[in-house]
Parts: sequence; C-alpha cells; structure tokens
Amino acid sequence: MEHTYQYAWLIPILPLSVTMLIGLGLIFIPMATKDIRRIWAFPSILFLSIVMIFSANLSLQQINGSPIYQYLWSWTINNDFCLEFGYLIDSLTSIMSILITTVGILVLIYSDNYMSHDQRYLLFFAFLSFFTASMLGLVTSSNLIQIYIFWELVGMCSYLLIGFWFTRPIAASACQKAFVTNRVGDFGLLLGILGFYWITGSLEFRDLFQIINNMMHETGVNPFFATLCASFLFLGAVAKSAQFPLHIWLPDAMEGPTPISALIHAATMVAAGIFLVARLLPLFISIPHIMNLISLIGLITLLLGATLALAQRDIKRSLAYSTMSQLGYMMLALGIGSYRAALFHLVTHAYSKALLFLGSGSIIHSMEPIVGYSPEKSQNMLLMGGLTKYVPITRTTFLVGTLSLCGIPPLACFWSKDEILSNSWLYSPMFAIIACFTAGLTAFYMFRIYLLTFDGSLRVHFQNYSSTKNSSSHSVSLWGKGVYKGFTRNPLFLKLVKKNNEVFFFSPKISKNNKNFIKKIRYFHTYFINKYTSTYPHESENTMLFPLLILVVFVLLIGLIGIRFDERIMNLDILSKWITPLALRDLLHGTLPDSINSSEFIINATSSVSIAIFGLLIAYIFYGSAYSFLINLDLINLFVKRSIFIGFLDQNKNMIYSWSYHRGYIDIFYTRIFSMSIRRLAELINFFDQCIIDGIINGVGLTSFFMGEGVKYVGGGRISSYLFFFLFYVSIFLVIFLLYQQ
Repeated sequence: MEHTYQYAWLIPILPLSVTMLIGLGLIFIPMATKDIRRIWAFPSILFLSIVMIFSANLSLQQINGSPIYQYLWSWTINNDFCLEFGYLIDSLTSIMSILITTVGILVLIYSDNYMSHDQRYLLFFAFLSFFTASMLGLVTSSNLIQIYIFWELVGMCSYLLIGFWFTRPIAASACQKAFVTNRVGDFGLLLGILGFYWITGSLEFRDLFQIINNMMHETGVNPFFATLCASFLFLGAVAKSAQFPLHIWLPDAMEGPTPISALIHAATMVAAGIFLVARLLPLFISIPHIMNLISLIGLITLLLGATLALAQRDIKRSLAYSTMSQLGYMMLALGIGSYRAALFHLVTHAYSKALLFLGSGSIIHSMEPIVGYSPEKSQNMLLMGGLTKYVPITRTTFLVGTLSLCGIPPLACFWSKDEILSNSWLYSPMFAIIACFTAGLTAFYMFRIYLLTFDGSLRVHFQNYSSTKNSSSHSVSLWGKGVYKGFTRNPLFLKLVKKNNEVFFFSPKISKNNKNFIKKIRYFHTYFINKYTSTYPHESENTMLFPLLILVVFVLLIGLIGIRFDERIMNLDILSKWITPLALRDLLHGTLPDSINSSEFIINATSSVSIAIFGLLIAYIFYGSAYSFLINLDLINLFVKRSIFIGFLDQNKNMIYSWSYHRGYIDIFYTRIFSMSIRRLAELINFFDQCIIDGIINGVGLTSFFMGEGVKYVGGGRISSYLFFFLFYVSIFLVIFLLYQQ
C-alpha cells in the first residue's frame, strides 16, 4: 500500500507533462508540431487515463480502510521557519481525483472534435491539460501555502480559457471580470493563511486543526481574530465557487468554449471552493459563527441562482446560474455539518452538469449552420425549438441530465439533493423551506430549458448557403476566423479562400501543377461545406456523442453508491467510509443521523419528488407545445384555477422577468457603485496629479523662464543705466521705509 502511495506525485505531473511537451514543440519545431496537431489529443487523454486508474486504486484502498498518507520534503529552511511541500492522500483527495480525471477525459475526447477547426487547437489542449494538472495539484496539496499556489494556477488557467476567443470583445471582457472578481477572494484567502500562520506557526492541516482546537478550548487566542481569519479563508471559497456576492463572474465565463464551461462547472474551478471548505471544515467547526456564515451564504446563493435562471435566454448562461444554485446547496450542506451530503452532491452534480454542458455544446454545434456563427444566436433558446427530430441522441442525453438535476429518481442528483433537504429540516425548518422552494424552481427552469430547446417546432428561419455565401454570418466563425479559412490548420492551407466556386491558394510552397493535390483539397472543401453549412440542424460527430453516452451511464448509476437505509434492510452506503474522514466523524458525531429507516426515506423522497414534479408541470404549462390542448380539456383546472393564476402572473411577471433577466440588477449595482466610483476616483487623482502636482512644478519652471526672459532685456551693458535703476529702486524703498516709520 505504501509502495503505491509513493508514486502519488505523478497525479498532477502527468497532465502537466503534456502541456510542457506541446509548449516545447511549439517553440522549437512549430511547423512539425502543427502538422500533427490532432495527434496531441492522444497523449493528453492517455496520461489523464493513467492518472484516473491510479486514483481509482487509491480510492479502493481508502474504502478498505487504509490510513491517511502524507509525504513531505523541505523546500525552504531559515532559522525557526521551515516550508515543506508534499502531497496528502486521504478520502477527500481520492474522490476529487477520480472526479477531475473522469470528467477531464470525457471533455478531452469531446474537445478533439469540437475544437478541430480552431487555429489555436494545440494551445487549447495545452491549457486544458494545465488546468486539470493545477486542479489535481490543488486537491493533493498538504498545506495551505501549497493550496494557495495551485489556487492561483487554477485561476490563471480559467482566465486563459474563458478568454480563449479573445478576438471577441465580450470574451476578453469576461475573462477580465473573472480575473478581477477572483482576485478579491484570493486576497482574502492569502490574509487568512497569513493570519492562521501568525496564530499557530504552522501551515500543515493536521497541526493547524489540532492547535486551533486546543487554543479555542483554552482561550489561548482571541475569538474575534480567529473568526476574522476564518472568514478571510472562506472568502476565497466564495469567489472560486461563485457564491453571493462574488458570483458575477460565472455567467460571463460562458463566453469561453463549451468544453471549458463543462470542465469549470463540473470538476475544476467552481469545485475548488467546495473542496477548500470541505478540507478546512475541522477548522471551521472549532471557530464560532463561521458555520452559520457558511450555511447562510449557501442559502442565499442557492435561492438567488435559481431566481436568476428563470428568464435567461442564453442556454449556457441558464446552466451557469443552475450551477451557482447547486453550489449553494453544497455550501449549505457544509455549513449545517452535512459533510457527506455536500460531497455526494458535488459528485452527482458534476456528472449531471458535465452532461448538460456538453449537450448544450452539441446543440450549439447543430444550430450554427442555420443562424450563423454567432454565439448570440446559436446559444439563444428563443431561436431553437423542435430539435428532437434533428438531434435525437443529444435530446435524450440532455433530458436525462435535466431530470437528474430536477431530482427525479433514480437519477444521480435525486439521492444527494434529497439528503441535503432532509438534513436541512433537522437543522432549521426555515432553511429547509427555502431549500425545498428552490428545488421546485430548479425543476421549473431546467425543464424550461429543455422545452424551449427541443419542444415544438424550430423558431428560426432556414438560411440557404448559396444565398448567404457573402453574408457576414458565415464569413466569421465562432472561433474568431473565417469558417472557410479555418477548416484546416496545415500551414499550406491557411490562406485558403473560396471565390467563384474555385479554390485558390496563395502560398509559394504549393505547386500549381499538382492536380492530384488540388483535387483532394477540393474534395475536402466540398465535404466541409456540405457537413458544416447544411440548411438543417444535424447531429454531432460520434466523438462528441460518445462522452454524452458515457455521462448518461454515470448519471444513471453514480447515485446508487450513496443509498443508505437501516442496516437490517439495506446498506449500500459506500460513501460513509470513503468520503468522511476519521477527524470529521468525531466532530460531526451526533449532529446528523448516520442512517435513516425506510419509512423516513419514503416520506422525504415523496415530498421532494412532488415538489420537483410540480415545478416540471408549471414549466410544461408555460412552455410546452401541448398547452392549448390542456386548456381545451380543462385538465389544468385540476391543479390551479387558471384565471386566478394567470391574473396573479400578469400582475407580477414583469417584475419577476426583469429581476431575472437583468441578473437581479447586481451587475448594474456593482458597475455604478464600484466600477464607476473607482473610475471617478482615478479621474480625480489623475486631475490632481496633472493639474496640481504637475501644475506647481511646471508653474515654477515657467515663472523662472519668464523672469529670465525679462531680465535678459533689462540688461543693456551700460553702467550708467544700471546705476540709474539701482538709485531708482533704492529711492522707492527709502520712501516706503520713511512712510512706515511715520
């Protein structure tokens, strides 16, 4: 066992090696590296698969009761200060490693086809491997300073990938927004790390937890200062996991490629904040009021995210607010001490949300030939509808992910969300009511996304390629370059243009007499035009559908590992030993039940499923194609009185819609209060610097210049003139002196 753990340092190193190889290839042999660019996807997938198998082996050992393993080596030694780096293998590390690698492999397979026509294909895979390596380094870190280093690397990778299509101004603005917002949380995290090091003199988790626990019981530390430092640590998690009020970067992060959106929302960026709180939960439990703060922030976030998702038109932004709401559930569970339920929901939500985002990418992929290569159109759900007959596999997988997130059994999120709702009732009935209400909203807006996308008929007019060959919608692709210029990245093809139905090359390296070569290029060009500019939505390639089908299997089966009843009836609870470490089992003992009997489970499940079905029904009433059929048969009167319900809606729909569509006016508030205030302050400081500080200095110089110029003309070189002026001024001063004496 220990022999296996000695090689755990390979977990972040193997994905990092792919990034280094691609970078060295682009530096030293750029032409050859670009010529075989599609081959680089293979080592990326292979190395991450090795890490996944190794992580699975470590997880099996943790399930079988293997102890926690930690390996450290000294990096900096100075007098009493010793900074050690290493890796920590425990249940939390193993489950996060499996989650990151499985989702990462599927995203890599998906990206190979999704990004195949992008000029920066190699850089995308280099960034993607660096992203997974940074996250794997974060979850295996053995101390706070090491976590902070990988924390910043994760933020840097997200900045590069969110702004991957930086030629679009909105994408460039989105990555800057994510960067600035996360800097606020990162600064708080750094302050918290320094504060706890000043208190305890250690950065290692085990020493930190033990020292703080002893100090708090023996009043060896100021409780207010310890609470302040813990709040700073939590601020870092608030920014990374898009919790209120630092959630504003997450919807704008959807301007990046869809595979990155899937990875950020499933296993890397937003999962980092949940991981940090889970890792530091023994510390937070020992400090008063922090757990209440965590649960309160989670509660606000889950409700806010659900309300902001109600009226969004962009399919990826709607899913982004869904992620924000589900992260609120996880943070709420951690705040009330339901450690197991929080991590269980992190796992189930990751696979469900990866399925939904990759499915949305397949939908966008199918819509682009119709509406043009414009994200504002290809991601707009109001232009979709009726896609079931065009993309049946994508539709089926998307429906499975939708029902899972809604909490419909036996899909994955049902088991984890139901556990969070049950534990919320034990903690606070008010928290539970809000959480249950949000579960209904989740079912409503998720089924709304599904219905707007697949139900009814296609709401956008078909565009014929022949009539739009000069249209700008087809001349600019989603990836920032001409769609015809971008279908291949071989340097010989980079200047390919289409003119008068002929293919011309402006490269001196291509022989004009090579007819076979030109024939092959024309064939590929015709294939490309027929495939990617067809006048109807089309199903994605098999390499994009394969990850969706694998994720469907995960969504169907992953929830079964968390089933737990009374041991006399059934005990399939694999997570108890896997997720919850021994240190937390003692701290959380007695706060929440270890198991529930079958009757309690059935009661809780019935109520949560009823709420979800009610939300689905309301969404179907407003957005389903059979709405008029229901009205004609008066079936709707079995649930609500339509006249009363619609009347209430008419009075409040504008307010609800405006609140949701404008993101709760929070972005506007931040723009006016912070952005404009900072800009005005900067303008005021700039005015003071240029007009006051520089004005004084320039004024002194100008005064000296004019005085010198004046004196220059006074001096004529005649002594008689000098004596005259001297006597004249002396006389004036004598007169003034005499008058003053009188």
